[in-house]
Amino acid sequence: MSDEKKVEAPKPAAAPPPPGPPPPKNPGFVTLVIDGKQVVAKPGTNMIDAAKSVGVDIPYYCYHPRLTVAANCRMCMVESSAAPPGKLVPACQTGITEGAVIKTDTEKVRAQQKMVMEFLLLNHPVDCSICDQAGECKLQDYYMRYDFEPSRLEGAKILRNKRKKLSDLVVLDQERCILCTRCVRFMEEVAKAPQLGVFGRGSHEVVDISPAYGKLDSNYSGNIVDLCPVGALLNTDFRFRARAWFLSAAPSVCNGCSRGCSIYADFMGQDTYRFRPRENEAINKSWMCDTGRLSYKALNKHRVQQNGIGRGADVKDVSTAEALKFAVDQLRAHEGKVAFMASPVASNEDLLAGLAFARDVLKVKSVYASGRPDGEGDNFLVKADKNPNRKGLEAIAKGFGLELKAFGELTKAIDAGTVTALFGLGAEVPEGDEAFAARAQKLALLVVTATSESKVTEVAHVVLAAAAHVEDEGSYIQEAGIVQRFRRAYPPKGDSQPHWKWAVELARALGLEMKAASSREIFKQLAPTVPELAAFEWDKKAPMNQKRPGISTMAAAADGRPMGWREQGVPNLRGLSLPPGT
Repeated sequence: MSDEKKVEAPKPAAAPPPPGPPPPKNPGFVTLVIDGKQVVAKPGTNMIDAAKSVGVDIPYYCYHPRLTVAANCRMCMVESSAAPPGKLVPACQTGITEGAVIKTDTEKVRAQQKMVMEFLLLNHPVDCSICDQAGECKLQDYYMRYDFEPSRLEGAKILRNKRKKLSDLVVLDQERCILCTRCVRFMEEVAKAPQLGVFGRGSHEVVDISPAYGKLDSNYSGNIVDLCPVGALLNTDFRFRARAWFLSAAPSVCNGCSRGCSIYADFMGQDTYRFRPRENEAINKSWMCDTGRLSYKALNKHRVQQNGIGRGADVKDVSTAEALKFAVDQLRAHEGKVAFMASPVASNEDLLAGLAFARDVLKVKSVYASGRPDGEGDNFLVKADKNPNRKGLEAIAKGFGLELKAFGELTKAIDAGTVTALFGLGAEVPEGDEAFAARAQKLALLVVTATSESKVTEVAHVVLAAAAHVEDEGSYIQEAGIVQRFRRAYPPKGDSQPHWKWAVELARALGLEMKAASSREIFKQLAPTVPELAAFEWDKKAPMNQKRPGISTMAAAADGRPMGWREQGVPNLRGLSLPPGT
């Protein structure tokens, strides 16, 4: 037997591991291809948003970027190389993956879209001729684009409740509902009031009020009308009042409270028909409260459209020139005795001109803050301060070296007789109108620039008709210190003109030359002395450019589609005059 040791055979080399996924082309991002276009997006982005970044529109009904994903309409199905072979995936629910190839316009995708549209329209009533959503309806748009075929239904359509009143503001047409559940998700996730639900099964499934509630009682219920992609949820205030294609929209700001929600003011001629929320991530995201939504009515009713002089039975309407001359004569007669109050409802431009007039012409050292009284707030959007420009008034008064006094000090001074003449930039007062009107009877002179009629305007010696904020360009500083521009919708009504213009004309008549012919010029000249406004780029920060300066020609219809046969935004086409320069 040999003493040699046995030599062990070498172990076979381990098989190499399978190759891992290739390293990302753009570290920290996902790179993929959508319809032949390279897309670089953040991880977690869904296919709909990724496609939008390269100009590819994937149709959808139930998806909303501020709500949870339901993926129940199936309209957004697309082909993806990352999906199982032969399977379509919902673009709203499916995240993007590195190197994926997504196709949104193939024969299989088009067939899916056509089937979904036919299914949704199976029992949908043909109400387009009387439906308020006509012109803003995704069902109409997508039918023309993805279906455009006659119905194959041979029997009768299933009938449901046509006019179910959910609240004083919202009415539901269950026949038109496509069960996207946007409204249900909004009430639960955003409004924190889960008052809606989906009930029934199959073809008899409907959206309705949850059994625990009798009706919608949320101050944000109007948002579900904006969210509804069809005509199922309607605003009773706007219902049957105007067609979307007759309306134009001006980017504006809600002046109902200090939150200053970004909005669209939809108008026709010189009447505002509705307010809608405008996207603003920093302030109101996509929402607004019902109180602010209905505040547009003050723009149409009880407006001061004519200048007036005299009190009680002696009051008479006068022209702008007559009102200006009378006001100047009265201010001269009370020279050195005129106190000044400024309303934080006025825009920055109005306050800049008004406080410059107060400081340089009336020679006051302090101004009194008037404005609306406080109300109720909530923990979402609504603020207790009902004045949209409190921060603006405080900043401008400080920048001009003027002391800003509380309104209570003014009422004490009037009662004590130390204030006998008063000029008001805006007629809003924090105490009740009747209480202040009774107190103002003691004044030897009360001059106010006013937008709306009130008990205060009834006792004023001179009422100068002032334009509303939608009738001029301007800006506000909302409660968090954010400066916002708003656009002009239509020219001032009647003989009214902006507060700043009254201040400029009064200053000129009293010997101070103020060279400004627009709110823009006022801002450019006077804002640099106010630190909060000095860095604000008035021109660049204007929301959405317009074709004609000062007049909005934006479409009011949803999704930013171009205008059809709608108001073109030039009021003189209907016999209304335009101010010079427009």
